[in-house]
Amino acid sequence: MDKKERFNQIIKDIKSIKIQGAKNIALAGFKAYKLFPNKQTKKKIISLRPTEPFLINILNKADKITYNELKTKLKQNQDIINKQVYELIKNKNVIFTHCHSSTVVNALVYCHKKAKNFEVYNTEARPLYQGRITASELKKTGIKVTMFVDSAAATAIEKENKKDKIHADLVLFGTDAILKKGVINKIGSGMFAEIAHANKVPVYILADSLKYISKIELEQRDFEEVWKTTKKIKIKNPAFELIKKKYITGIVSELGNLSYKQFLNKVRKK
Repeated sequence: MDKKERFNQIIKDIKSIKIQGAKNIALAGFKAYKLFPNKQTKKKIISLRPTEPFLINILNKADKITYNELKTKLKQNQDIINKQVYELIKNKNVIFTHCHSSTVVNALVYCHKKAKNFEVYNTEARPLYQGRITASELKKTGIKVTMFVDSAAATAIEKENKKDKIHADLVLFGTDAILKKGVINKIGSGMFAEIAHANKVPVYILADSLKYISKIELEQRDFEEVWKTTKKIKIKNPAFELIKKKYITGIVSELGNLSYKQFLNKVRKK
């Protein structure tokens, strides 16, 4: 496969979400950019997933760093996040998460390997079911996982459901973008965070600080992902939504486990 073919394959895989997760998208986008490093290439790659500041920020540094240096830095940042999450999770905790975040999965696997005893509730993340990736990856490492349909998230989170003894002790989300007013994550995340907040379940966002950006465009996906129909029914397929910062207990990044205000102050100085 020549350079052009490799480039086109990466572009196709990012657009179709064969490559998914902010970190994986950023690394793939970086590889594609290095094949043809120019402004036009950068613009094309960013246009594939407009709600990915991680990709944008990394491409803006692409002329000053190698792929291996980038991978090393991201691993170092993940290691710091893992250790912070280990301190957050208590033995026998139930952790709720949504969609698929490699940052969250890596942190949970790290805690499991360090003999922390916990289980995970997660949701499908329709219409593309990225939650199945999360469930499969966690189960593969021996972590107990229970999957809920998206519309049953309240059942998984709320503490009032004493009959079945189902409730979460902690919510861990990844994020695609961190803004001044809150974070952007998979559709449903804002509603789930609000439910958690109402039930006094802490919500933490796990993210590299490179996901901070001043503004971002929210991606709208093809309606056929929801329903391939000829019935001429209007279908909306928003991929992301805002989690308001008032529902967020803290942001765990390579900068530490910080309140929203503390994170904004640190990341702006950085």
